[in-house]
Amino acid sequence: MTETLELAKALIARPSVTPDDQGCQQMLIERLAPLGFQAEPMRFGEVDNLWLRRGQEGPLFCFAGHTDVVPTGPLAQWDSPPFEPTIRNGRLYGRGAADMKGSIAAFVTAVERYLRDGRPNGSIALLITSDEEGPAVDGTVRVVETLEARGEKIDWCLVGEPSSTERVGDIIKNGRRGSLGATLTVIGRQGHVAYPHLAENPVHKAAFAIAELSNTLWDQGNDHFPPTTFQISNIHAGTGATNVIPGEMTVVFNFRFSTELTPEQIEARVEEILQRHGLDYRIDWNLSGMPFLTAEGRLVDAVGEAVRAVMGFDTELSTAGGTSDGRFIAPTGAEVVELGPRNATIHQVNEHVGVEELDQLSRIYEATLRGLLG
Repeated sequence: MTETLELAKALIARPSVTPDDQGCQQMLIERLAPLGFQAEPMRFGEVDNLWLRRGQEGPLFCFAGHTDVVPTGPLAQWDSPPFEPTIRNGRLYGRGAADMKGSIAAFVTAVERYLRDGRPNGSIALLITSDEEGPAVDGTVRVVETLEARGEKIDWCLVGEPSSTERVGDIIKNGRRGSLGATLTVIGRQGHVAYPHLAENPVHKAAFAIAELSNTLWDQGNDHFPPTTFQISNIHAGTGATNVIPGEMTVVFNFRFSTELTPEQIEARVEEILQRHGLDYRIDWNLSGMPFLTAEGRLVDAVGEAVRAVMGFDTELSTAGGTSDGRFIAPTGAEVVELGPRNATIHQVNEHVGVEELDQLSRIYEATLRGLLG
């Protein structure tokens, strides 16, 4: 059993369903202390965060990740208990294997091997949270605020999110779209379905506006980002009775937007559509992340060279997919990329990662360190 596999199994065995860390971060502290890493636990609310740093000189390279995992789902559907790491047919099964305890294990073993050869030309840090899969309000964002307040700057950050598709390293995320959500309440007047003239059906009133929102081309995207998308995730109206016209309807929707638009522009266009259709409504907006991009730079080059050296092929840069904690780190001026194992089974029953993938990932991380810090 390799050191990376052994550590990944130990982390998976901790049932750290968000926001519980279940002692995972303490394992990292104990593992890296002999190498000179200074641990600074940061607890905000119910969330455990950890800033581990070795060295005080710049430049500063940071691995970023999370120890929390999503709930398991129906236990009966798992072929082996989700928090009992199990190897079958060359794959490691368990909740968090791919998202993202495997990456954290690869962080650690990459650093260990790298530091055996001498002193880096700069500093190395790990930023670990237990609030990535949850609301993400007391996690990485709070750590970054703390670092910024004392002038501690990250130059390069590699986030271990599962970015790969067919093979480890085939996709590197060098940016992400922004995420803007809203809860729209359309107000009508409740009444009996047999007397519609005495009521006002908010579903009927909103139907054409919703159709327009759904069919609008918000932008064309650009060289780095796909076009902005609009998706409805929830609609609710009515009392449950078949003979009652609802008094109001609630629609929850989300924009994943490119750098072609600002949140203010999106909000203004939505409001214009709603008002043009004559709706009586209220709307609450929630901006959970701005788009970010590391189009080029030393980090992109170093990770690409590391993938080529370890895997023997050229990687592809992408900004597709959801958000990540990189959205909190990039605004500080850091170059940010995401590189992790294949994402085919994340958040699913029987989540797994290839055993070989873990060692490949660790070697890519090590080669990245060497490329940046010598």
